[in-house]
Amino acid sequence: MDPLKALADAERKPYWLDSPARPEPRARLIGNTDADLVVVGGGFSGLWTALMAKERDPSLDVVLLEGRRIGWAATGRNGGFCMATLTHGLANGLERWPEEIGRLERMGVDNLDEIERTLERHGIDCSFERTGELHVATEPWQLDSLSEHLDLISELGLDYVPLDERQVRAEVNSPTYLGGLWERSGCAMLDPARLAWGLRDACLRLGVRVFERSPVRSLSDDGTTITLRTPYGSVGARRVALGTGVFPPLLRRLKHFVVPVYDYALMTEPLSAAQLAEVGWGNRQGVGDSGNQFHYYRLTDDNRILWGGYDAVYYNGGLVKPEYEQRDETFVKLAEHFATTFPQLSGVRFTHRWGGVIDTCSRFSAFYGTAHGGRLAYAVGYTGMGVGATRFGANVMLDLLSGEATERTELRMVKEKPIPFPPEPVRSGVIQFTRWSIAQADQHQGKRNLWLRTLDRMGLGFDS
Repeated sequence: MDPLKALADAERKPYWLDSPARPEPRARLIGNTDADLVVVGGGFSGLWTALMAKERDPSLDVVLLEGRRIGWAATGRNGGFCMATLTHGLANGLERWPEEIGRLERMGVDNLDEIERTLERHGIDCSFERTGELHVATEPWQLDSLSEHLDLISELGLDYVPLDERQVRAEVNSPTYLGGLWERSGCAMLDPARLAWGLRDACLRLGVRVFERSPVRSLSDDGTTITLRTPYGSVGARRVALGTGVFPPLLRRLKHFVVPVYDYALMTEPLSAAQLAEVGWGNRQGVGDSGNQFHYYRLTDDNRILWGGYDAVYYNGGLVKPEYEQRDETFVKLAEHFATTFPQLSGVRFTHRWGGVIDTCSRFSAFYGTAHGGRLAYAVGYTGMGVGATRFGANVMLDLLSGEATERTELRMVKEKPIPFPPEPVRSGVIQFTRWSIAQADQHQGKRNLWLRTLDRMGLGFDS
């Protein structure tokens, strides 16, 4: 495959959002109003929060404010892996909260089950396929990490199937695979944009007032009412939930804990029946390889292959800019890696190329909290695995705003905060050296240098 030829006609826009199904935006907020709860952000965090607030108490007056259009940012740009994990994978959760890992895994599976039931209840068609995920080893050193927690996986009752080289290639035919684990029930594939639009419609049917193109410019608090101001209006509310991800926070303290990291993806044209037969993939799992810099990929409902990951790019200064959403160096690299993984698809071309920004924190998984006397709650820092976990985070925010202790709010994972990142310019230096070290580890049989081992001991990290 010539990567430049394969990319020649690829449009520079997210595939999921480039759809005739995309609804027209709702009206802007114009004028002043009041509500019981204001949700800021029209991605998965905000949509789940608004929907479940109305399901918990239909009498609540709920307003959702989105600065641009529903689902336009990380929500509409990800790979569509809806995972059960709440901790960015079992290994990360086990390292940080070993005494809670059984409960966290159970709650994650329950959360994924509830997502599936919500889609059925509200008639949301987002091509939800509970196919699971293949974790594949493409280097000998990765086989050890795949088998490391098999005993614990069995004890926890998780549905993982170990696969040898022959078995994993029978699932998806790539000459790069040496073995794998099939996590059979802990992950679903879906169309993330259609999920967001479906959640928006469900919110509207339940009476949520949704305003798009209404960025919140400021927040003030008189001790009773929190007032959020947009360019053409304002909302006063007793309670506020922030689901703004990596974008400049309305709560200043959050800027110390979250950094913007850009992730990139390609989408192929639909595979023919003959091409698909060359690959196999009869069980349609999502796939992730096991390097520190890893790829994620999956089939869409019309048998395209989404191919993303590997490069996780932090731009010095930590700014969020539209021009960062396109990076030809990465697109060429991804196309080359695709050709190595699937040499039998040498004639396939890519139709879309895009990037998106991830809200990354040092513990890799979301953290939670309140401000303004418990009348404002937030959930942020999902680090790229938020399609499913945002629903759990939304429930945490609603629990915190209620002021009542729940099983969720009593978790140490929920009570603790990650270690903050250092200020700039030290932050950029630390992150770039960490990225270099991670790449070096992949090139040297996974061996982590002194810097990475030091970060591991401190509970800090930076993930591809």
